[in-house]
Amino acid sequence: MQQHRRILSLWFPRMAAEMHLRRVAAPLPPPLAVVGDRRGAQVLTSLSAAAEAAGLRQGQPLRDATAMCPALLTRPEDPATEGAFLTVLRRWVGKFSPWVAEEPPDALTVDLTGCAHLFGGEAQLLAEVEGDAARMGLTLRSGIADTVGAAWALARFAGVAAGAGARSGDAIEQEARATRSRAARRRGAVPDAAFAAAAGPEREPQGVVAAPGMMRQALGALPIGALRLPDDTVEGLARLGLRRVGDILGMPRAALARRFGTGLIRRIDQALGTEPEPVSPARAPLHFAVRLTLPDPVGLAEDVTAGLDRLLPALCDRLRAQGRGARRVRFEGWRTDGTVARIEVGLARPGDTPAAIRPLLLLKLDTMEAGFGFDVLRLVAPETEAVQARQVAGHAMATAEARRRGGGDAGVALADLVGRLGARLGTEAVLRLHPAESHIPEKAATALMAAWAEPAAAPWPAPPAPRPLSIFRPEPVEPLDGGGEAGVPLRFRWRRQERTVARAVGPERIAPEWWLDDPDWRSGPRDYWRIETGTGERLWLFRAHGADLGAGWFAQGVFA
Repeated sequence: MQQHRRILSLWFPRMAAEMHLRRVAAPLPPPLAVVGDRRGAQVLTSLSAAAEAAGLRQGQPLRDATAMCPALLTRPEDPATEGAFLTVLRRWVGKFSPWVAEEPPDALTVDLTGCAHLFGGEAQLLAEVEGDAARMGLTLRSGIADTVGAAWALARFAGVAAGAGARSGDAIEQEARATRSRAARRRGAVPDAAFAAAAGPEREPQGVVAAPGMMRQALGALPIGALRLPDDTVEGLARLGLRRVGDILGMPRAALARRFGTGLIRRIDQALGTEPEPVSPARAPLHFAVRLTLPDPVGLAEDVTAGLDRLLPALCDRLRAQGRGARRVRFEGWRTDGTVARIEVGLARPGDTPAAIRPLLLLKLDTMEAGFGFDVLRLVAPETEAVQARQVAGHAMATAEARRRGGGDAGVALADLVGRLGARLGTEAVLRLHPAESHIPEKAATALMAAWAEPAAAPWPAPPAPRPLSIFRPEPVEPLDGGGEAGVPLRFRWRRQERTVARAVGPERIAPEWWLDDPDWRSGPRDYWRIETGTGERLWLFRAHGADLGAGWFAQGVFA
C-alpha cells in the first residue's frame, strides 16, 4: 500500500519581534515592533501580540505607530540575526523529521512522511510542536497536507474569509465562525479545538490538518491568495469575482493561462499534487573537529604537544576528504575544573597538512595555562576554503606559472612567513601593497591584508621618476636664501636643522585629481625635486603654488 506524502508547514508570523522580546525581562511584555527601511521610509516589519492589540499593523509608518502607541518599544531590522534564529528553529524541528527546509524569512517546511506515527499521530505531533513553540515564546501557525502548497495555504489562510486583507480583493460576505468550522470538517480540513475557538490577535488559528487525498476540499474555501500568487494576479482574479480557490478549480485551464499566465496553472497543480514540489532540506554545515580524551590529566608542554601531533593528522585527513583547507585553526584544552584554554591561528593560504598548521600552533602553545591539567584536547577548523588541485604540463610551464602567480616554493615560503607573522602580530596586522589607479604618490598603492590577498598579478607600473622609500604628510621647509637659477633654495631649515643643497634633480610636476576633492591637494599643482644635502640626506621636496596650503616649500619623503 502506497503511503501518502505528508507535509507540515510552520509559520512564525511574529518571529522577528518575539526573537527580541525573549531578551526583554519584564513581567508583562511591552508592545514591541521591528522597524525596517522600505523605499526610504521607516515602517513596521514585525509586531508582537501586544503591539497588534494596540492597533498597529505591519507596513505602518513608524511615525504613525509611535503616535498611536507612545509606549512602543522598537528594534531595528536585522536580517542576518533573524536568519540565524530561523536556522536554530530548523535544528529544533529536526527532532520531528530529518527533512526540514527553511523558508525565509519566517517559516519552515517539514516532510513528515513516515514520521508522525513515532509521536502518536499527526494530532499528537502538532500538539508537541505547538507546546514547544509556546514554551519558547513564539506564535505559531501550522498546517499539514499532502503537498507543500496546500500545507502552506492552510498554515496562513485557514479560517480567513475570502476578501479579508489586501491580497484577497474586495470584501464579500462573512461566515459565522461555527459555520466555517463545520464547513472545514465537511471539506476535509480538521482544525483542533484551539483553532475552532481562536479569536483575537493573542489566539490565532493553529494546527490545521487536511485529510489525505482531500486537497480540493481543503483548499476550496480558502482565499485566492492561498495559492502563493503575485498580488496583481490576485487582484485581477478578484475583479472577475473569483475570490476563493474553489472558484477557479473547475474553470477551463486554457482560458486561465491566456489571461493570467502559466504561473497560475502551475501553482494550482502544485497545491493539488499533480506537479511535484520537493522539499529541499538545508544541508548540514561542514564541521571539522577532532577530540582526544585523556585517561589522566596532562600539563607538561611535551604531553600537550604529543596530543596535538595525534590530532593534526586526523583533522587534515577530514579536510582532504572534503577538498577543503583550513584558514583558521583553534586548539582547545579542557581543564579538569571545567574551564577551557584556547589558542587560535590564521593561515595565509588554505592548509590541509600538519606541516602547514603545526608550526603556527607551536608559536602560541606556551600561552595555554594547564592549571590542574587537561583531560580533553580538541582541534577545530572553524574557517575553511576549497582547495583546487592544479595540473601543469612540464617543468618550464610550472616554473613560469609559479613566477607569474607568486606560487611554487617561493609562494609557499611567503605564505608560511605571513602565517608566522600573523600568529605573532595578528593576521590583520600583516599587510601587502597592491598597485592602485592613481598618479598621486601617496595613493599609488593600496594596503591589503596579506593573508586574504593574492600578490599583484601584473607588474607594478613604473613611475615617471623615482619615488622615496618613505612618504609622509607634507612638512614645512623654510628657505634661507633666494634660491639658485632653477628656484631651488640652496639653504633651508627642516625639522629645526639647517641643511645645504649639494644637488637637485627636477622638477616633476604633479597635478591633483580634479574629479576628487582631496583636502591635502587643494594647493593645486606641485613641483617635486629630489634633493641631496651636504650631509648625504636625500629628500623629496615640493613647491606648492596654491593659496589654501600656502605657497612655499614642503618635504614629503626620504629616499634610501
